[in-house]
Amino acid sequence: MIRQKKGGKIMLTCIYVVEKIDGDYAELRRVDALKHDPEETKTVARALLPGDIMEGNKLLYENLQYRIIAD
Repeated sequence: MIRQKKGGKIMLTCIYVVEKIDGDYAELRRVDALKHDPEETKTVARALLPGDIMEGNKLLYENLQYRIIAD
């Protein structure tokens, strides 16, 4: 999802589900895009994610940051 902010700046906003945590990395699956392949996952370093994530958590990616959101 792409949002238009005040001042005309464009910001990418995505919602992911934590599919798997494997050591220093987590596999995320995007759930907000209709055209996205539902089986495709993205591997992200856990240092970039909230420290208290667990498998099954939903994450909001906004302003180059991830945060946990409620279901």
